[in-house]
Parts: sequence; C-alpha cells; structure tokens
Amino acid sequence: MFTDIGNITEPTTNTTDTVTSSKNLLSTDLIQTELDQVSEIYRIIINFFTNYSFQLIGALIIFLLGYFVAGKIANTVLKLCERQNLDVTLSRFLASTAKMAIVVMITIVALSKLGISVTPFIAAIGAISLGAGLALQGLLANYAAGFNIILIRPFVVGDTIEVQGVTGVVKEVLLAYTVIEDEDNAEITIPNKHIVGEVLHNSRKKTLLKLKVGISYDDNPMVIIQLIESTLKKLDIFGDEIKIQLGIDEFADSAINIGIRLWIPTTQLYSAKYRAYEAIYLAFEQENITIPFPQRDVHLLPSTKAE
Repeated sequence: MFTDIGNITEPTTNTTDTVTSSKNLLSTDLIQTELDQVSEIYRIIINFFTNYSFQLIGALIIFLLGYFVAGKIANTVLKLCERQNLDVTLSRFLASTAKMAIVVMITIVALSKLGISVTPFIAAIGAISLGAGLALQGLLANYAAGFNIILIRPFVVGDTIEVQGVTGVVKEVLLAYTVIEDEDNAEITIPNKHIVGEVLHNSRKKTLLKLKVGISYDDNPMVIIQLIESTLKKLDIFGDEIKIQLGIDEFADSAINIGIRLWIPTTQLYSAKYRAYEAIYLAFEQENITIPFPQRDVHLLPSTKAE
C-alpha cells in the first residue's frame, strides 16, 4: 500500500521540476531578447555617429556660425534704420525679419549637410502657412495695415487724429493696433485695419476749437469782435503760428452770432474752451454788452363782434 503511494507521488515531483525549468528558460530568453535589443540600438547609434559624426559637427558649426552672423546683421539693420530716423517699430520689425530669414536659410543649409531633404519641410510649411493665413485673416490684415502705417507714416506719435468717429492723441503705433488718448486721458485701441483705407483727419498736435457767442442787434458787432479778440489773446491759450479767426457767423432770429476758431493743443482743449467762455462773459459784463436769448413778441388784436 505504501509502495503504491510512493509510486503516485513521484510523477508529481517531476512535473513541478519541469514547470520550474520552463519558467527559468522563459526568463532567460526574455533577458537575452532585451540584451539583444539594447545591443542592436547601441550598434545603430555607434554606426550613426561613426558614419555621420563629421556631418553632425559640420552642421552644428554652420548653424551656430549662421546664427551669430544673423544677430550681427540684425543689429546692423537696426542701427541703420535708427540712423535714418525711421520709426522704432518699423526698425525692429525689419531687423527681426532679416534675422529670421537668415536663420531659416542657415537651417536649410545645415539640414542639407546631414543629407536630409528639405523639400517635404518646405511643402509642410507652405501648407501650414496657408491654413494659418485662412484662420487668422483678421489678425494678418491688422499686421499688414500696421506695416503700411509705419511705412507711409500718415501720422506719428503725438499727432491728433480723428478716425471712425474717435479723436485723440496718438500714443503708440504697433503692427496690430494703434493706441490713442482722448481729452479724458482714456486710452482707445483701434485695430489698424480700421484705420487704413478710412477717411483720416490729422491735425498734428492741435485741435480746432469752435466757439459761438450771440450779441444783440443793438450792439456794434465790429467793436465786439475786437473786444473778444483782445480778451482771448490775454489768455495765451493758442500759439502765434496760427492766428485766431473770428467774425460774424450768422444773423439769427434773436441775435448776431459771432464765430470764433482757435487751434488749441489737444490735451488742453476743454480747459481752453471753459476759460475762453468765462473771459468773454466777464468782458461782456464789464462793457454792458447784452447776451440775448430767444424771445417772441405776441400782439393780441381786438376781436370784432359778429353782427
């Protein structure tokens, strides 16, 4: 009986040993496979550097030397533009464009040194540029308009412009937009595509101030015009290069309207307006000049009794 039990347990022990041996062989095969893969990768790397080491070094030297030259050329372009008194934004744009173009050319030369064909890259860049152009039409239009403004210079920083119903002093001109500041010191950003091609009023550093004062028909308008002119000249609110303009503007129903035109620095527009009206009022009060107001005389006719 015990002999039979011994005979039964012996195959079980052999089976366990077989499974263990199989696992060990499998682990050994996996390790060997990984070692073979690492050896293959190492061999490929060694062969690559052996065959292309000089090309890599040459391409790296070409790229570094070209990048250095591109920086020098960009600085030269920037200094040349500044010497010609070009706009700062335009000068930097030209310098950056020159550097970018040289870097792209050097990159193509370096890739060709490695034996890499740049034709697929150029085709891919063209396709990407087309898609980006279609997606960013508005932004590109602003940049194109900004370049046109900087190049043609219809206005410069410090000028007073009126466009799209907005008036203010130009504070900054960028490729995408222009910043102006109105009399309330509020900054207004205008996309450049809304400036180019529109009717633009540029009064340089000053703005035309129009005033109107009514006097009675009983007063002499010529005397009052001289009084207004002498009063405003005492305020020193306008320059000597553009004289004050004033005269009879209209014969209205209740008054003779005196028109006044002054060129005032844009930043002082409203303060000059208030000072001018105050000085005119005080001068009229001192000379007993009547400022009329609309009025109407009504005459009542006696009614007749019907027979």
